[in-house]
Amino acid sequence: MDKKLARLAPDLTKGYPRSPRDTLGGFVIAARSVDKCRAELAGTQGEYTYQPCGLTSMFLDFAGISAGALRDFVATGADDQAVAAWIGEHAKVRDRLEIIRWNNRMRELRLSDLPDDIQAMMEDYIPQNLPKHRPVYVFFDVYDLEEGRL
Repeated sequence: MDKKLARLAPDLTKGYPRSPRDTLGGFVIAARSVDKCRAELAGTQGEYTYQPCGLTSMFLDFAGISAGALRDFVATGADDQAVAAWIGEHAKVRDRLEIIRWNNRMRELRLSDLPDDIQAMMEDYIPQNLPKHRPVYVFFDVYDLEEGRL
């Protein structure tokens, strides 16, 4: 494994990836996806997965980037600045406002807007894994509540 990658890879057996709200290369979800990718490459992913992962897939689908291509670049030990530049070079060309709108839709995505299978999974997951009496207003709240950011 690349020494730079080993330094950058979070140990997700002891901590959490970044919030899905954090941006990288101008996209929400991207920073979290890169954390999970680095950890998976380093063998420190714990219960997290880079692919298949619903959130990562949402980002990759919108950006038009393949999971394998991003993984291959991250495996070189690229830091966040280099990954952001790579995303900018390889993502589907979209105007800035389109990306802003997508980011805002993701930030505002309510559970009732998710596909039925994810809604069904969340129906059991939320009461089992999130603090009691903490409302989930939007989908990203699930991650930030569970990981102690909210």
